[in-house]
Amino acid sequence: MPPSAPSRRDHLGPQPTGQLATALALAAKGVPVLPLRVGKAPFNNCPTCAKNTCGGRPNMKQAGPCTCPHPCHAWAAATTNPDILTSPAWASAWRQATAVAYHPAGARLTVVDLDHADAITWARAHLPPTRTVPTTRGQHWIYLGTMPSTNGVRPGIDIKSRMAYARWRGVGTGRITALTDAVRALAVRPTPARPRAEALPAPVPDGQGPCPHRTPAYLARGLTMAEQRITEATSGVHATVYRTFLAVLSTHGRCGCLTDTHITRLFTAAQTKGETERHCTDAWANARTALGL
Repeated sequence: MPPSAPSRRDHLGPQPTGQLATALALAAKGVPVLPLRVGKAPFNNCPTCAKNTCGGRPNMKQAGPCTCPHPCHAWAAATTNPDILTSPAWASAWRQATAVAYHPAGARLTVVDLDHADAITWARAHLPPTRTVPTTRGQHWIYLGTMPSTNGVRPGIDIKSRMAYARWRGVGTGRITALTDAVRALAVRPTPARPRAEALPAPVPDGQGPCPHRTPAYLARGLTMAEQRITEATSGVHATVYRTFLAVLSTHGRCGCLTDTHITRLFTAAQTKGETERHCTDAWANARTALGL
């Protein structure tokens, strides 16, 4: 009889072990996985994808392979495809891997990463009980459902769900609870103090009265378009936020019609995309400086 065709996994041996075996077991259960190198970090982009010249994953919002076959792009490299996991392009990474990570949102999960004992104490008092997984310094609390990922929501507490990865540390104990408003509220930043509208210079344009916009609808449409521009940004969020702030201020910053409520809307849209309060404040100040306000 002719010899059987070689398996796609022959280059890794007939029985994968170690990190790869763990990854394959998770992938078989529908959990997208990727290898981590020393320091719990993902593998750097290969030369083809250096500095994201390849364009990255589609909109960088979904996990899965790009045209590059290597485990690039951190969380977005996570996959459940065993042929990709055992491919020659991933073999070197698995040989160097010190841990397995997974994309929580890809498995419809959210991880509340509690980094120390004080964070755990706070969670027990304020969050619904759920499955817990011990970590080196604290615990992962696992909830069913997805939400935006945010670091530093409280001292020692990070949220890992969409567009993030978490280190696999075992199944844990307890029953998984559905994501609740108490958990979602962690990602909502307190509204920072905004510069008051009267602090903005308000010269009167020649021949156009106190405001060149004539109707409140003009400003309302402008603010809605600005929020939409920030919300729909798929890359370069920092730059998009700054350019949007600049556009709003160049149109509405000198007539005095911007209020604290308007500014809050812009800051909230930016923070929903992952911007910090400091980034928002700096971007606003830089835009005002650029316009001489």
